[in-house]
Amino acid sequence: MALQLPVRLLNSERDCRDFVRGCAFLATGGGGSPERGAELLLGKLAAGNPAGWVDPGDIPDDVYTVSVFGMGGRPPAGHPTVQELAEVGLRDPRGVNTMVEAVKALADYAGVEIGAIVPIELGGSNTASPMVAAASLGMVVPDGDYTGRAIPEITQIVPSIAGAPAAPFATVDRWGDVCILTQVTGDAMAERIGKLLSQAAFGGVSMAGFLMPARQMRDVLVAGTLSRCLEIGRVVRQAREAQTDPIAALVDVSGGALLFQGIVEANELDDSEGYRYGIGTHRIRDNEGRTCSIWYKNENHICWIDGHPVVTSPDLICIVDATNGEAKINSDIFEGQHVVVLGVPAGSTYRSPAGIERLGPRHFGFEIDYQPMLVGGE
Repeated sequence: MALQLPVRLLNSERDCRDFVRGCAFLATGGGGSPERGAELLLGKLAAGNPAGWVDPGDIPDDVYTVSVFGMGGRPPAGHPTVQELAEVGLRDPRGVNTMVEAVKALADYAGVEIGAIVPIELGGSNTASPMVAAASLGMVVPDGDYTGRAIPEITQIVPSIAGAPAAPFATVDRWGDVCILTQVTGDAMAERIGKLLSQAAFGGVSMAGFLMPARQMRDVLVAGTLSRCLEIGRVVRQAREAQTDPIAALVDVSGGALLFQGIVEANELDDSEGYRYGIGTHRIRDNEGRTCSIWYKNENHICWIDGHPVVTSPDLICIVDATNGEAKINSDIFEGQHVVVLGVPAGSTYRSPAGIERLGPRHFGFEIDYQPMLVGGE
């Protein structure tokens, strides 16, 4: 459904890169590759069909909206082999736009016309990808997402916390296989099924779900986050252009606090869950010999300084380059890098008992009580 609404377009290379920079920062170590996100947005810009967003309130109440996102991850190194593919009759991917096809498949199954796509989370590529799918389909994107950060599990998005219906789902893999999940016992089971489908497809799949009219979407939307990402990215760039401190600019624009600065000593990986998640611990040391450890599951969730937890999810733990303020995703953090760790308070939904239960440290198996981080003299 093509809606004629005022759109804030990312209609310059500078805007695209600023936006991705802000998305990557709020993704707190996850959310996909910023380089890939910029490539996708710049491709749309070059084709004369730039991505953008609209005010959520401008979308008519009865217009159907959907969220489309990647599920799964990279296969283990060296897989799939030619033999593994041959055993199930696969040779080359079909080159399908899996997000676009997943949205089409869900609309066909549900018998509805979809007019808007809502990003499920913020991230270097995980926000850009559904926005590009929306531009390809002539749909709009509301200024917001379903998380206000990046998260590792479907059960941690605001619609899931609020009890919004997740099913039906449509999944499409790079080989062109389409699956429709008509109902699920819960979002945790949807997560499990999606991961298993991605494993069967030797990599990630695109999954479309959370089909709901705009009136319901607005109740569970974390509004204004796309504009916030653009502002954060712009402020960092402007600080660099003015040769002022981009870290101080980040602290100010994000409403956060500087937690630690030092050199990465190690990134200790845990591959016990295969390619479902990236799990590990960063170890950072400063000039005074203090240490900072950050545990992540796709995204950063617990930050210790000298063995004491100082910030945990659902608050955001963001690692950036100490020189230019560019966000570091966890797969690109290596020994010897000079980094700064920032904390940013979570939104109110995640500081509720239900939000803490889904995204707090005890959810990840740590015997730590969530303590909201304090900034600005609170």
